[in-house]
Parts: sequence; C-alpha cells; structure tokens
Amino acid sequence: MSGPPPIVGADVSGSALKIIRLRLKPAAEKAVRSGHPWVYADSVREQSADGMNSDLAVVYDRADRFLAAGIYDPDSPIRVRIVHVGKPRPIDRKFWADRMRAAIGSREPLFDAGTTGYRLINGESDGFPGFVLDRYDGVQVLKLYTAAWFPRLPEMLELVGVATDDRPLVLRLARNLQAVAEAGYGLRDGQILCGGEIAEKIVFRENGLRFHADVVKGQKTGFFLDQRDNRRRVGTLAAGRHVLNCFSFSGGFSLYAARGGAASVSDLDISRHALDAAQANFELNHDISEVAGCGHRLIQGNAFDWLKSTVEARFDLLVLDPPSLAKKKADREGAAKAYRQLSAAGIRRLRKDGILVSASCSAHIGRDEFFDLVVGTARDSGRRFHEIGREGHAPDHPATFPEAAYLKCAYLQFEG
Repeated sequence: MSGPPPIVGADVSGSALKIIRLRLKPAAEKAVRSGHPWVYADSVREQSADGMNSDLAVVYDRADRFLAAGIYDPDSPIRVRIVHVGKPRPIDRKFWADRMRAAIGSREPLFDAGTTGYRLINGESDGFPGFVLDRYDGVQVLKLYTAAWFPRLPEMLELVGVATDDRPLVLRLARNLQAVAEAGYGLRDGQILCGGEIAEKIVFRENGLRFHADVVKGQKTGFFLDQRDNRRRVGTLAAGRHVLNCFSFSGGFSLYAARGGAASVSDLDISRHALDAAQANFELNHDISEVAGCGHRLIQGNAFDWLKSTVEARFDLLVLDPPSLAKKKADREGAAKAYRQLSAAGIRRLRKDGILVSASCSAHIGRDEFFDLVVGTARDSGRRFHEIGREGHAPDHPATFPEAAYLKCAYLQFEG
C-alpha cells in the first residue's frame, strides 16, 4: 500500500505490536469522520500489512491524510475499534492515562457515600472500546468485549491501579472471548487479577440501599448498574401501590418500591437463583422499616406465560424489564412483537390509575421505535392513559453513538 508513513505513535516497546495503515470504503470513512467507533472487516479497502491482535491501525482518508487511529482485532467482524479521530497524536501511555483519569474523574461528582456501585469506564463512549470498568464498593470489575485488549492488559491494569488506589480487580470476559483468552493468554472469566482474595459476593450501596453483587459469576459485571435511575424513579411512584416486578432478577425495582412505601411487591422470574438473590437483598435491608413492613412475594415462572394465564391478578404498578429480545438485527421483528405482547399483557393486569413501566435493553430496537410500540399498544388497549416519562441510561453510562444507546424505559399511567 502506498502513501505517507505513519504519523501517529504507539507505545509498543517490549512487545510485538506494530502500526498498520488502512484506507476505508467511502461510507465507512464518512462514519469514522463523524465519530462512529467501529470499522467492520468488509469496510476496509486496503491495508499495508496483515494486522495482529492489538496492533495500532492508522486510518488515512482518500487524500492520504490522517483520519483516525484504533486498535486492531483480526478475529472480530469489528476489525478496528477507533480510539482517536482528528489531528494525529501519539497513542502512548500518557494518552491512555489522561483518558482514564478523565473518565474516572467525571464520575466523582455524580455520587456520594450512599452509592458505592457505579461504572467508571463505559467502553467506546469513554474512549476505551470494548473495555468496561465497574466499581462495587472496594472491588473493581473489568469486562472485556474484544481480544485486542489482551496484549495491552498489563499496562491497563497498572493505569487502573494508579487511578483507583489499587483496589482488588476481577476480570470478566464476553462469552466469545473466553476460549482464546485461556488458550492464548492464560486468562479466565472471573479471575482475580490483582488485590488478593475477595468475598464470594460483594455488598455495595445504591442510593442508600444495599445490594449483593456476584462479581465473579454473575450477569454483566455482577449487577445491572445501568438501571439505577429508573429504579429510583419507580421508588418515587410506589407509595401505597401493589407492585409486580417482571423479569425481576435480584429484585432491584422491588426493593426501591418497598422503601418507597409500596403496599406489597411481587418478584416474578423464571430463575430460582434470581429469586433467592432478591430475597437476600430484601433481608439485607430489613433495618429499613418500610422494607421490613412490605409484603414480599416470590413467583417462579415465565413472565410471558404468567401474565397471560393469571387473569385474576391485578396490580397498581407493573415493571417489565426483560433481557435483550433482539441480540442481532435478524431478531428485530420478533422482538418488536414480543414487546407488544408483554405491554398488552401488562396493561391488562393494571388497576385503575395503574402505572406501566416498560423497559428495553435491545440495541437493535431504537429508542423512538420502542416508545412508539409501547404507546401504540396502550392506545390499542382502549384504556385512557397519559405518558409520565421516557428515560434512558444512568449518567455513568454515557452513550456517544447509536449502538451504545440501548436502554429505554417508558412510564405510562392508565386513568381508566
């Protein structure tokens, strides 16, 4: 490949990492210029050499001008994950250290001692593509979504330690990375990378409530931190209401509702393990009089089936927070149908003045599309209603490109 020599440096001392030069197809070049952080394999028009895992990819535009730099992953459909766009600059230790300090420092004003579980680095949206760092009180959890970080992990761990006072750190890996991580790098999901032994479950605080997080084996990094603000809002709406929390997982929405003065809360989940976790979280907060005095029911079952078949059950506030129903684009149509079915079934279970809280974490269902289908289903019910809110991620989960804006939550109140 002809063209100018690389003009962005990489800190590759003591490693086999190198710099490769790429040019992209026009649509991909336009997307990168506008800030999208992913370059797909089929968008690469030409490159100077075969790239190895974690190489620095320097992208030039059609006029041989520097466009962007990213980390290379030869085994992923996302071939390059962009880390810098604009004027050329060294991608070295100082680059990563400055970026890490900025990301972690931006969280400091968001929380007080009542919240000790939150996201410190949110992947692409904080300039660390495929790299997520969460805090659970005195323990940190790093989750990786690309193997491109494996060769850079020692440096990243050192920088995290400097930025966060060397708290214990647990490594979590996306499922598709686990085999290559162990075979090629001796890394495994749930491994404690530094800081010594930790408890099997970590207790952390969220807006004054206490929760367990299974940081070694639990879903995501141990808890669904992204729903923090929606849980808090449900708590403000729950006073005097009988609440059903569908797909309840470890009972977060229910616990907030109980503290908010709910008359009763019911957790519905297909997993016995999830229901046991919800019960444990309630017991953890029994020193709060509202929680101790709230009736708490556990229901094991498939939420779709239970809502359809249990026709006599009625509630004043109903939360629908299913797992992702569209993991790929091909799932979109089926997911949209499922969200409509859930919303319709939930609406039928609401009493007069009841509130529906319907959430989606499916990135392939857009924000406007999701709100339209929930509101459309409400209109089709024939009941009078009004919207009382539309929400998204908590502020420690910024979303700077469309695929990152996965979380949507609609609040509807039914008058009749």
